[in-house]
Amino acid sequence: MSDLVARTGRHQQRYEAGCRLIAGCIPFRYKISDNVVSSKPEKNIEVLMINSQSGPGLLFPKGGWENDETVEEAALREALEEAGVRGELKEFLGYYYFRSKSLQDEFSPEGLCKAAMFPLLVTEELCSWPEQSTRRRSWVTIPEAAEQCRHPWMEEALVEGFSKWHANQ
Repeated sequence: MSDLVARTGRHQQRYEAGCRLIAGCIPFRYKISDNVVSSKPEKNIEVLMINSQSGPGLLFPKGGWENDETVEEAALREALEEAGVRGELKEFLGYYYFRSKSLQDEFSPEGLCKAAMFPLLVTEELCSWPEQSTRRRSWVTIPEAAEQCRHPWMEEALVEGFSKWHANQ
């Protein structure tokens, strides 16, 4: 069991113009593989996804951005709580808008959300983490991630945000 505890509740949740503010990341790593044809090592990229607690498909770690933290701190916290990873946050990918059917409240009656997403170069995978009893993590290729992604906005963050960002590195 993890000594770390996931934050719960919405008493510190940030809102902006009727949108719940979300912070998240696309955790990634480089996997060295031997290319048999050229006998030269290649760096392949993999992204880390977690299972959804409410249905099929995979997700990237994300959650509410709270009043006592920066958006970067919130993204790092969500990666730790939900996926049990730590790492180096990279450049901001952009904002992605979506409607949450289950998270409507008095401040966002229509369930509108604005998610700030970042790449996260994973440097540590923890053996135990706050949500390990309800989360399974999987390292997948980018095409596999796009195919298995539960939400269209996350697929957009992966394909339009992360993949373009990574191509320019």
